[in-house]
Amino acid sequence: MIVRATDISEFVARNPLAICAELLAVKGSSPRAAGTFMLIGPSEILGTIGGGALEYMVIDRSRQVMREGLSGDELDIPLGPEIGQCCGGRVLVGMSVADTAKVETLIARLTAEDAAEPHVYVFGAGHVGHALAHALALLPVKTHVIDTRPEELAGLPESVEAKAVAMPEAVVRNAPKGSAYVILTHDHALDFLIAEEALRRADSPYVGMVGSTTKRAKFSSWYRGEGGDPARLEKLVLPIGGAGTGDKRPEVIAALAAAEIMVHIGWREVKDVSATLDDKVSGAANGR
Repeated sequence: MIVRATDISEFVARNPLAICAELLAVKGSSPRAAGTFMLIGPSEILGTIGGGALEYMVIDRSRQVMREGLSGDELDIPLGPEIGQCCGGRVLVGMSVADTAKVETLIARLTAEDAAEPHVYVFGAGHVGHALAHALALLPVKTHVIDTRPEELAGLPESVEAKAVAMPEAVVRNAPKGSAYVILTHDHALDFLIAEEALRRADSPYVGMVGSTTKRAKFSSWYRGEGGDPARLEKLVLPIGGAGTGDKRPEVIAALAAAEIMVHIGWREVKDVSATLDDKVSGAANGR
């Protein structure tokens, strides 16, 4: 579950006395990265710092801090045989009362993280589109489902933006930089128009289309005939979820496609970070 700013507000409203447990430092292998936090109330929790014995220890100590009226505590925990885990690393966990200032800091942090999340546009609200929307709703992305048929947009997760438009390909032109596009409408001709537009977006980490190798061949032929750049065709993922075993159930396709999308987004983020570092190194060298 992705913790959102609204989740924090709702949690502290239910739990006026709560502890924020945060990984202050991580050495070696750990189930979560430094900065990861969770909220712990008297009888419920929000988020996770990795689960297992580590998390149970932190929850128990946090509730003890509550009972004793302390302001906080720290635990330096080896993730090895001592606690029945085999990660091999070590974490420093800070526990502090989730007072107004702490809650405001957490909400501001999550709000900023939410704003920076990549957008994923799902074109087509059929069986696979609905299944994919539900899968993506659990992930750190902003999901949009686009269809020409308003009636097909019912039943989507609340966090998903649903929009009925007459010309879905126009949505691609106005999408935020770095958006991913998944194309699975009820109309192959419409698929082709959307894909052509999406392949123009050099900033996109992922352009995928549901279909078969035959559909890919037909699209490639049409795309070249329309004057499309053949080099851009290498970017097209068709069929989506190609790492699967041929299972064509919508939920299976959606699960594989969601994983595929996140991998491509991750690759792009790594590439962007590397490019930024290269620019800084180059700028420093030129400045000497």
